[in-house]
Amino acid sequence: LLLGDSTGNFDIIKDLRMPRVFIAILVGANLAVAGVLLQSIIRNPLADPYITGISSGAGLVTVFLMVFMPQLTTLRPILGFIGGVLACIIVYIMSYKNGLSPIRIVLAGAAANALLGGLSSMIAISAGLGAANIQKWLMGSLATVNWSHVYLLVGYTIVGLIAACLLSKVCNVLALGNKNAKSLGFNVQIYMIIVSAVAVFLASISTAIAGMISFVGLVVPHICRLMIGSNHYYLIPCSAILGAILVLFADTMGRIVMSPYEIPVGIVTCIFGAPFFLILLRKSDLK
Repeated sequence: LLLGDSTGNFDIIKDLRMPRVFIAILVGANLAVAGVLLQSIIRNPLADPYITGISSGAGLVTVFLMVFMPQLTTLRPILGFIGGVLACIIVYIMSYKNGLSPIRIVLAGAAANALLGGLSSMIAISAGLGAANIQKWLMGSLATVNWSHVYLLVGYTIVGLIAACLLSKVCNVLALGNKNAKSLGFNVQIYMIIVSAVAVFLASISTAIAGMISFVGLVVPHICRLMIGSNHYYLIPCSAILGAILVLFADTMGRIVMSPYEIPVGIVTCIFGAPFFLILLRKSDLK
């Protein structure tokens, strides 16, 4: 390839493989950091963009755009962010009763995922011949990404990850609990809204490009905590790196395990992430 003897292979790598690699890295980093932020403010080990319904909200808006307004490709991340915010608000309202309970967040998120996922499928069916491709995208697929998606996502990702790193000290304080944070002079509600907004932003822009990839934001933060501890100054960049590696690995496995057929990356992360989720569910104090 370097000598130019296989022009066709070089074009495949440049135009098909490389954009996919970059999108996998960006999406993995975004979802993992979003999981870290959500777990810090909710203080819930089960919090993750998919479980809290954020991905489903962003996915619903994106599917609507794909079917009815396909020309608005460049607006997908921003409009997906709006969908993620609305879904997050709905889940928080549904689960709030004298505070946020981990089990209520899980149940409310499951209900939101079912509802929003059903609506997304209904809209996808109306796409006719394109319904199968949209359903595959909803499972979390990088099969159709190209350089335009990379250029679109990289700017948003840089902004979101920088904002997350700047909030590392805030996350450390919020993780101590509301009373301790208030005693240190923190306006807890304002900072929780800011951190939530960054988490929703990172998750939504990724969903708008790659579909709903679950469990990355759940699994990666816990692995990083075992490796380096709970200091968000190190936890956020570590999660970004490991999340990027995980999604890239999952996408590669999805392409080669059943070649020439392809397993969407979201299905691969489900296969690995679901058992981890069940282990956390059994070990967590949900009372």
